[in-house]
Amino acid sequence: MSDNAQAQPSDDHVVLGKLTSPYGVKGWLKVYSYTGPMEGILDYAEWVLRHDGRLVRRRLVQGRRHGKGLVAQLEGVDSREAAEALAGAEVLLPKAALPELSGDDYYWHQLEGLRVVTREGVVLGYIAYLFETGANDVMVVQGQGEDAVDDRERLLPFLPDDVVLEVNLEAGVMSVDWDPEF
Repeated sequence: MSDNAQAQPSDDHVVLGKLTSPYGVKGWLKVYSYTGPMEGILDYAEWVLRHDGRLVRRRLVQGRRHGKGLVAQLEGVDSREAAEALAGAEVLLPKAALPELSGDDYYWHQLEGLRVVTREGVVLGYIAYLFETGANDVMVVQGQGEDAVDDRERLLPFLPDDVVLEVNLEAGVMSVDWDPEF
């Protein structure tokens, strides 16, 4: 696929980061990475950029850490003006290109949308999103749907074998040890 060819938008991608602003005059861009570690975004040679509702593929020429963030040079982006035109674009990766995880490890996008049920069978709702706190990841569970016990939003720590009892991706369900009153 050529650099300017459009890909079809779909749910087959995961967001790895965002191009924030130009860096210098030769087309480099500052990159905000959602990967851990942040340099992980630089491991992918081809990025899919979503900007203004369009998907465009760009090859990563080079990237590096700069201060507390990252900067990158993309093929075909060789001026400050060209970099400005891409500022704000999301950096996507096809989900199929993600490395296989071992054992009980999951990507956040796999957990989002799972129905959360207590060991007693009480439906708390669905995982809306996750975030990091430093100590552990936290799941934001929104009580929605006819079968949810209420419409509350709950913050549950993602602690396997403590709070998270079982994850069944095929069934779309996560079993948790959690008091619905908390």
